[in-house]
Amino acid sequence: MTPLAEILRPATLDEYIGQQHLIGPDSALRTLIDSGRIPSMVLWGPPGIGKTTLATIISHTLQRPFHTLSAVSSGVKEVRDVIGHAQAEEGAILFIDEIHRFNKSQQDSLLSAVERGVITLIGATTENPSFEVIPALLSRCQVYVLKEFDEADMRQLIERAVQHYAAQGREVVVDEADALMRISGGDARKLLNAIELVVNRSRQNPLHIDNATATEVIQQNLAYYDKGGEMHYDIISAFIKSMRGSDPNGAVYWLARMIEGGEDPVFIARRMLIFASEDISNANPNALLLANACFDAVTKLGYPECRITLSQCAVYLASSVKSNSTYMALDNAMAAIRRTGDLPVPLHIRNAPTKLMKEIGYGKGYKYAHDYTGNFVEQEFLPEGLQGTKFYEPGDNAREKETRELLRWRWKEKYGY
Repeated sequence: MTPLAEILRPATLDEYIGQQHLIGPDSALRTLIDSGRIPSMVLWGPPGIGKTTLATIISHTLQRPFHTLSAVSSGVKEVRDVIGHAQAEEGAILFIDEIHRFNKSQQDSLLSAVERGVITLIGATTENPSFEVIPALLSRCQVYVLKEFDEADMRQLIERAVQHYAAQGREVVVDEADALMRISGGDARKLLNAIELVVNRSRQNPLHIDNATATEVIQQNLAYYDKGGEMHYDIISAFIKSMRGSDPNGAVYWLARMIEGGEDPVFIARRMLIFASEDISNANPNALLLANACFDAVTKLGYPECRITLSQCAVYLASSVKSNSTYMALDNAMAAIRRTGDLPVPLHIRNAPTKLMKEIGYGKGYKYAHDYTGNFVEQEFLPEGLQGTKFYEPGDNAREKETRELLRWRWKEKYGY
């Protein structure tokens, strides 16, 4: 039986839900599609938000030959076979799902065909393409970032599912959608899998779905619900949350689950490298050093030896003191930028490489910190309108308490440390 997610897969841009920053009226990608001329591109975003669907719609809209490969099961031979077929076609599109799983030689095999225009490449990835796509190929592609579905998008998907069942003579009423949304985590495929599972497990007509019903059915039928393999993301989430919660036992368990399941060790190491800055930060700067060393070792060792390095790092990170202070500091600063716009750089800290710039005041009054006692002198570094704004709030841990005292001594009452 065809899954509900496949039945409801959009066929046109007008049916496509979400990503209006890309395919809405006058948006960048929509304009290119309407012109009939699209570049090679990489679609980057979380699972279940329509990367494959968007690629398919683009090919149908442009009436181009469309070839698909999965990086999980395809190699250089399959790439070359597709390119060979495409040479006899006009404007062929090659879609590669999970392109981040292609190694360097596999990505190299695409270069010439992309450069010569034999194919228009559309790659889909859940990983940062800056890390996973070789520079030579990435430089020939436009990267488009797809966003998670918001609540309005998810409710629109629910309504489409309800309408589908109504057309089949089945009345489905979603009285409460919170559990469905929470279970799916912004993943459209998981949301529709959840609705389909609840509907198929009941003979009631009309069928009323509430939070309790959805939660009970999904928990009892987890394997079926996760039939697309999305548990990969649930397990990495459990791994990260175990480390964040300072439980090395939970961290090692979920690490073992990933190793037993054949997860890419580089993927695991990269997640720990991100975690070291996001969740430990300056409470223990050695965490970032160890995570980086782990990442380097994993890329050199591979399985099975690297599993030991992964475990060492995971236990260390889980056991470490935690702080998200620098992560929050950046978020606070970015929020201020969105609120106040691009404020001008104060004249005294502007660069003054020319005589004219010096004459109009660039750099005037700047105090060189190393000329002062303790290599510090108070002066203003924030633009007008943001003076005295505190973005960084040291965490409640021994190392950052020392940092707070130092900042308080330097800045007195200015930032309220």
